[in-house]
Amino acid sequence: MVVLSQPALENLSHISTCKFPSTNFYEGIPVIDLFKPEANTEIVKACQEFGFFKVINHGVPLEFITKLEGEAVKFFNLPQPEKEKVRPAKPFGYGNKRIGQNGDVGWIEYLLLNTNPELVYEKAVTIPGDSELFWSCVNDYVSAVRSMACDVLDMIADGLKIGPRNVLSRLLRDEKSDAVFRLNHYPPCPELQALSGRNLIGFGEHTDPQIISVVRSNNTSGLQISLKDGTWVSVPPDQYSFFINVGDSLQVMTNGRFRSVKHRVFADGLKSRVSMIYLGGPPLDEKIAPLSSLMEEGEESLYKEFTWCEYKKSAYKTRLGDNRLKFFEKSVGQ
Repeated sequence: MVVLSQPALENLSHISTCKFPSTNFYEGIPVIDLFKPEANTEIVKACQEFGFFKVINHGVPLEFITKLEGEAVKFFNLPQPEKEKVRPAKPFGYGNKRIGQNGDVGWIEYLLLNTNPELVYEKAVTIPGDSELFWSCVNDYVSAVRSMACDVLDMIADGLKIGPRNVLSRLLRDEKSDAVFRLNHYPPCPELQALSGRNLIGFGEHTDPQIISVVRSNNTSGLQISLKDGTWVSVPPDQYSFFINVGDSLQVMTNGRFRSVKHRVFADGLKSRVSMIYLGGPPLDEKIAPLSSLMEEGEESLYKEFTWCEYKKSAYKTRLGDNRLKFFEKSVGQ
């Protein structure tokens, strides 16, 4: 468990409790049944309106989910010195409190892992305990979630009526795909009881730079998304389903038709939150630009073309809440 001193706690970000709509927003979050024939159009609509949706009948075995969560819990329950040893190559490995290199902090500890098999990263990382079992669980889970994410991207292509059908999913299936995987742990924070009416930031507001993110958490709340009008709303947890985020790259590839959703996570005063996030990125040399098959006659690109490597390097130089895409937006008439 992460243990922070009172001065460290005071340095973390706090936000007054938000006033959410009186209606049950859970019913307003798009829930997509991947088995239904209308899933294609429902996903496109959700990406346009929210940049975020929940999927059910996703096909990821429950066994893979529960086994990996168990391994994650075992790791985060280790003594701090044991966890600190898992830091072989920045930005990968274990981290706590600090998010990135630009001053962002949160009530969080995490494991950030590269899923590219070419890098054989797992061989360079020894997890305390049964490392082989841990990596077996990670590989099973990531493989299943990647497959589901590719299915979702194929459905998006169908819904947008663009081709080829794998125009998006091929980027995640590529052996050089620059996908990463995060295991996040937000420890309970008893000190929150003394901060009446205020919430402690576990992970500050941000968008994901990749194409698509697949999020699963245990049954502890904390995730919030921002609507188009800037209103923040809570996402009720569902440990058996997945939530999909549109990333910056997909916003560019759809020339702004889809929105990259801004989201954040609050810590809980009493309960621990564990989340598992697959961030599907393209190969480093892949050029990111609006898809020609999607562009209408006379439509101008809103963004300059860039490679994923260029965008990734740019993103790492920014703070969490910065608008990373502003550096790649075209001026009117450019």
